[in-house]
Amino acid sequence: MSVALIEKYFPTLTEHQKKQFSQLGELYKDWNSKINVISRKDIDELYTRHVLHSLGIAKVQPFKPGSAILDVGTGGGFPGIPLAILFPESNFYLIDAIGKKIKVVNEVATSLNLKNVTAEQVRAEKVKQKFDFIVSRAVTNMPDFVKWVKGKVKKDSKHELKNGILYLKGGDLSEELAVYKTAQLFDLTSIFEEDFFETKKVVYLPLKYTGK
Repeated sequence: MSVALIEKYFPTLTEHQKKQFSQLGELYKDWNSKINVISRKDIDELYTRHVLHSLGIAKVQPFKPGSAILDVGTGGGFPGIPLAILFPESNFYLIDAIGKKIKVVNEVATSLNLKNVTAEQVRAEKVKQKFDFIVSRAVTNMPDFVKWVKGKVKKDSKHELKNGILYLKGGDLSEELAVYKTAQLFDLTSIFEEDFFETKKVVYLPLKYTGK
């Protein structure tokens, strides 16, 4: 699979975006051979399991110019890097506790000339800034994640969805989300037809502003 898969679901990409997406395959193959950030099986399915999966968030809530997005536990740069390519006028802050993963993120962002990406080795609890949305890909259970990102959401919402968390997760989430009455689930299988997305979802959880 290649960039054609991305174009299938995002037909309005610019030539520049197409080029950036097409570069991801080689960049990750190269970096993965030096620093293993993606499983060997997944690297062959990069465009389905990582790039398109990340972009599921964009189908739920496209980001407006000037918005600020925090990607917690980004690993090798997912979902942050694909989203940053898709939304060049939004600003993305990608964080992970593991330094070698952030090294890969920075190298990939530099190779793609992504000016809207900042990546740093830092734990979520230490981040002081506030964001429109906080994105992530199944780094922990939702109650722990909510604790990590408490107080990091901007007061004023400018998107269709109120500011909060957009979280990529699979499987049965009913128990984990039982305490969150405002959580909404978006099935990716209704957006993408590939088998990989059968149990995959975007969890949206609005977060109240808790600024001082």
